[in-house]
Amino acid sequence: MAFAGTGKIWMNGSLVDWQDATIHVASHALHYGTGVFEGIRAYDSKTGTNVFRLEPHMRRLMDSCRVYRMEPQWSQAELSQAVLDTVHVNGFKSCYIRPLVYRGYDSLTLDPRPCPVDASVVVWEWSLMMGAEALEQGIDVGVSSWTRLAPNTLPALAKGTANYANSALIKMQALIDGYTDAVALDERGLLSEGSGQNLFLVRDNVIYTPSLGSSVLQGITRESVITLASDLGFTVRETSIPREFLYLADEAFFCGTAVEITPIRSFDRITVGKGTRGPVTEALQARFFGILHGDQPDTHGWLTPTSANATVAQSGNATVGVR
Repeated sequence: MAFAGTGKIWMNGSLVDWQDATIHVASHALHYGTGVFEGIRAYDSKTGTNVFRLEPHMRRLMDSCRVYRMEPQWSQAELSQAVLDTVHVNGFKSCYIRPLVYRGYDSLTLDPRPCPVDASVVVWEWSLMMGAEALEQGIDVGVSSWTRLAPNTLPALAKGTANYANSALIKMQALIDGYTDAVALDERGLLSEGSGQNLFLVRDNVIYTPSLGSSVLQGITRESVITLASDLGFTVRETSIPREFLYLADEAFFCGTAVEITPIRSFDRITVGKGTRGPVTEALQARFFGILHGDQPDTHGWLTPTSANATVAQSGNATVGVR
């Protein structure tokens, strides 16, 4: 993933040039991780550019703000509009979208409440996180020595920036150890999730995923996979899962905004199934990508078109902020 370093960024109600979207070095979020964010995608399809599950993402953003006692001056609807406008004004057909709400500059005590609540939306072009081959052949995954967040440490259901220091430790260790990514365990030693994605396992055509009590993020793609699995007639069980189930699964995959639906071909050098994408994973991928690219009907109303909903205009270097 590389940033283009050009284009427009929505920042506190206005569209500004990329190089002008700056914050003060004494911003509270920079020092203490007092911010929340979302990862969203827009996809090019036969019907134009659509944002996948915009409103559930933005609702989760507002929920995360509530947990962290932040009250943005923009409503959920206004921040959703900012997303659509930022995608539109940058002219991207497909892109990754990063809304961020964070504590700005006022003081650097541990009490963040005197600091302003700022917001931004950054978009950039980003195709497949792990490459096209990974979607078919799968990736190699290890079990991390880093444990996921214990209850009453940091809120796992909030997508807080501070949580992702844990994710970075998990990801770095995985790469250094020769894996593409890793699975982390919760404080009980049971399966939790990947560095930044939810985990699914398949055995005897039943799909298993760690429950929300397993220190996992309530993923929007996770919820979408559960819905699609039901549509396709599969049974899904959200439950506590022991580590050794990794080695007994017929199929396994990660899901998330960045990884989409990516098969896992091995855990700790132990092959999963036949060592390639299994039929359940393939069926879910076909339905998922079919909706995203307009080859199958969007029966659940998951896609929001950008061009029809944009409210900004751009002429030269001048921009008009969102309403």
